[in-house]
Amino acid sequence: MKNNIVIELKNIEKSFGDNVILKDFNMTVRENEFLTLLGPSGCGKTTILRIIGGFESPDKGRVIFKGKDITDDEPYERRINTVFQKYALFPHLNVYDNVAFGLKIKKLEKKIVDKKVKEALKLVNLFGFEDRNIESLSGGQQQRIAIARALVNEPDVLLLDEPLGALDLKLRQDMQIELKKIQKQVGITFIYVTHDQEEALSMSDTIIVLNDGEIQQMGDPISIYNEPNNAFVADFIGESNIIRGRMLCDYKVDFLGHVFECVDKGFEKNEDVDIVIRPEDVKLVRGEGMLKGIVTNQVFYGVHYEMTVACQGFEWLVQSTVKNEAGEEVGIIIEPDLIHVMRLK
Repeated sequence: MKNNIVIELKNIEKSFGDNVILKDFNMTVRENEFLTLLGPSGCGKTTILRIIGGFESPDKGRVIFKGKDITDDEPYERRINTVFQKYALFPHLNVYDNVAFGLKIKKLEKKIVDKKVKEALKLVNLFGFEDRNIESLSGGQQQRIAIARALVNEPDVLLLDEPLGALDLKLRQDMQIELKKIQKQVGITFIYVTHDQEEALSMSDTIIVLNDGEIQQMGDPISIYNEPNNAFVADFIGESNIIRGRMLCDYKVDFLGHVFECVDKGFEKNEDVDIVIRPEDVKLVRGEGMLKGIVTNQVFYGVHYEMTVACQGFEWLVQSTVKNEAGEEVGIIIEPDLIHVMRLK
């Protein structure tokens, strides 16, 4: 990936009435990057997308596109296109005319329009659908048409506002793979909005985790999953066991009545901390462990068993390919590098 900056948001502020959505918000997007804005409803991610696209104006701050200030530019003046959750296709036009709509507004020659439309439909695996009625297409096919219509105009940046939200689970998973493939093929910047952590982890080069209009963490999917900055990120990105503990000194942390070896350092002695441990990182043994617990529930999910284990007043969530029955006494083992220690916010 090139390191050229394509979009910068500088000191953006945005309110709706008394509701402050963004306050002194800054963000950088690089060329050819698949960047995902991830967070719960109301965290500001769609507002950010609309400001980039020109559909909302910031109260303060600037939007910079390839070094040029475009804060006051209209949406049609920006080399940025948007795919909305509801697709916004024209039901009275066939597939060809939907995809060609923007090109015809530009008054391009028919042979150029034909060539670009066919190339766009090939890209989304719908070549030959030109004469189809929009309402005869499935939800997944309509979504592909919306993407083709956006890409046919050759934008430098494509904004996608929860475009998979209306699809069923299997189709949504298939389209995650297709979207990433399309992004690599066309080689343009995608800025994707979702509240679904699985989508973010599976598709993104970079994830920005948002809460209340503030960036909680920014990084690649692996680092965000394995090294969350705080309890909010740990809880939002995947499932986690979050336990209050005390950092005794470098590499030693106390929680649930046991002193654990860890790989963290730089904390104050006896500093109160949050401990994050992923369910797949908890090992259950029949016999002695670092802690003792009782399995209270067990469910089979196809690829693993999910169990809850009561221990010292805490309910552990455990995911394992090894089955332990409800009521069974187990030992709990956690390796030092799987214990993540975080400062309290």
